[in-house]
Amino acid sequence: MGRTPPNIMDNHLNAVMQAILTYVSWGLVIVMLVVAWRLGKKERTPFYLFACLAAGVAAFAEPLYDVAMDLWFYDVNSHGSAGAMWSHFTAYGIVQPNWSHSGYMILYANAALFAGHKIARGIWGRRELLRIFGFEFLLSCLFEMIAINGNAYEYWGPHQFRVFQYPLVIGVLEAAQVVTFTVVACLLWNRVRSWVGLLGLFALFPITFFGVNFGVGSPVIIALHLDDPGSTGLIVGCATLISIAWAVALVYGLSMFLPKERERESLPARLPATVAA
Repeated sequence: MGRTPPNIMDNHLNAVMQAILTYVSWGLVIVMLVVAWRLGKKERTPFYLFACLAAGVAAFAEPLYDVAMDLWFYDVNSHGSAGAMWSHFTAYGIVQPNWSHSGYMILYANAALFAGHKIARGIWGRRELLRIFGFEFLLSCLFEMIAINGNAYEYWGPHQFRVFQYPLVIGVLEAAQVVTFTVVACLLWNRVRSWVGLLGLFALFPITFFGVNFGVGSPVIIALHLDDPGSTGLIVGCATLISIAWAVALVYGLSMFLPKERERESLPARLPATVAA
């Protein structure tokens, strides 16, 4: 708090991009919630709905992430006045956009919604999980590159390995977090027998989110905020590579919880738990 440079804080918010991020993202969320409701009704489980809502609720903790990763949401209009953002709260001096909740549900709950059933039943295994990791990385890059270059926000710190102003390590960490949340959520789903147990998803999401981004991402976070600015680029670059390597190792470790292709052929299909009456 208080470290964000004034020239970053004074950058103008693109009102058109804000409207796109708000209306399009919330429109997609409505579709996701309808799908989650219908799947849950068909399979007699609130898993899908709870997974989406858990991600949305966790967005209230976004300011912690912003401080750690040097992210600033623009809140100045074209006339230089503050208050341009459609916001619902401010924390650590960072105004929060109301589309952060919809963004969380789209980026972080999509795998649980569309792949959770296959992972929980053992239909998808290690190979598919690695594909999900790659897809989530590309989705994160696409979403954030559009928002950043559309002047909605930026990562202002001394991040290295940027593409279109987007630090690639952010995408790797986000993809690893999605995979972690999805796999652990499915493991929970396979073991609980009531909707009360599945409420644990609301605690599980922030645990995996900050566990991955602040744990696996800790080398980057510390390097970004070193008091001694000497050789910052080199240090951040090395720390970035370490965090990326840790993220890949984490995803590989998670894949060990899933069967290989040959193992799936000999395993009976597991049915996720349904809600007890």
